[in-house]
Amino acid sequence: MDISEIAMKLDLAENKLVVRKAAELRRLCDVKFECSSIGIGEICKAVICLEIAANRFEVIFDRQRAMRLSGMSEKAYNRSFNSLQNVLDVKSKLDIRELAIQFGCIRLIPLVQKGLTHYKDRFFGSLPATRRGATDFTRPVFTAVAFYLCAKKHKLKVDKLRLMELCGTSESEFSSVSVSMKDLCHDVFGVSQEKKDPQKVKGHRELLDVLPEKRRYEDGGCMSDEDKELSTCKKRKPMEQHAYEKWKSSVLASDNQDKDNSILNKRTKQARLNFPKADHGTMKRE
Repeated sequence: MDISEIAMKLDLAENKLVVRKAAELRRLCDVKFECSSIGIGEICKAVICLEIAANRFEVIFDRQRAMRLSGMSEKAYNRSFNSLQNVLDVKSKLDIRELAIQFGCIRLIPLVQKGLTHYKDRFFGSLPATRRGATDFTRPVFTAVAFYLCAKKHKLKVDKLRLMELCGTSESEFSSVSVSMKDLCHDVFGVSQEKKDPQKVKGHRELLDVLPEKRRYEDGGCMSDEDKELSTCKKRKPMEQHAYEKWKSSVLASDNQDKDNSILNKRTKQARLNFPKADHGTMKRE
C-alpha cells in the first residue's frame, strides 16, 4: 500500500510536508535494515513513519486509528515505534512545561528542573573524564523519568504509559533510568518507605492540646466511655486466653496420669513353655 493512501486514511493527505517526510523516512528504513526481521510489516512501517513525521511538524496524529490500521496491539505498536525511532536516530523533543500543562502539575516545573540539574552533576562526577563526553542527556527519557519521579514523590497521579509514549522509550529503559536517578538523587526523587513513630511526630500538637479528649490516654488525654469499653475488651482477651491455656494443661496432665496408672495396673503374665513329652519305651529300646 502506498504511503499516500495510508495518509488519506489517517486524514494527513492534505499535509504534503508530512507525507513527503514520511516517505523519506520509509526509504531510510529500507536502506538501514530489514523491518521484517524485527516483526514490523510494510503497513506498520508506513504508519510509524507518518507518526514520526507528524510529530516532527507538530501535526495532530490519531494514534488509536493508526494502531487499528497497522493491525497491532498497543504494546506491540509502541515497541515497533521505539525500535524505528532508535534506528532512524530521530529524537522527539520533550519540554518540562508542556508536560506540566498536559498532566496538570504546574508546581512540579522547578522541582523537575532542579532534580535534572542535580542528576547531571552527580552522574558526571561519578564518571571518569574519558567517558563524560559520550554522555547524552538531551534524550527525552531523562525528562520524562524526572517528571514521573517528582510526581510520585508529591503523590500526584501521572500516567506512566502515556509518558513512555511521549518520550518514545521502552519500559526497560524507563525503569533503568528511574533506578539510576533514585540511586544518585534519593534526596530529590526518592520516596521514604519508613513509618514514622507517632510518639516523635510533633505536628499539630497545639490542636491536640486544645482538645484533650482527642488525645490518647497515654499522652495525657481523657478516657471516654468508648475507650474504657475498648480497653476492657483488650484486657479480657488475654485473661480468657490464659484461662484456656490453664484448662488445656490440666486436661493434658490428667490424661497422661491416667495412662501411667493403666500401665502400672496391668499384670505381667509369664509365658508357658510346652515341651513335647518323651516316649519312655522308645528311650529304653535305644
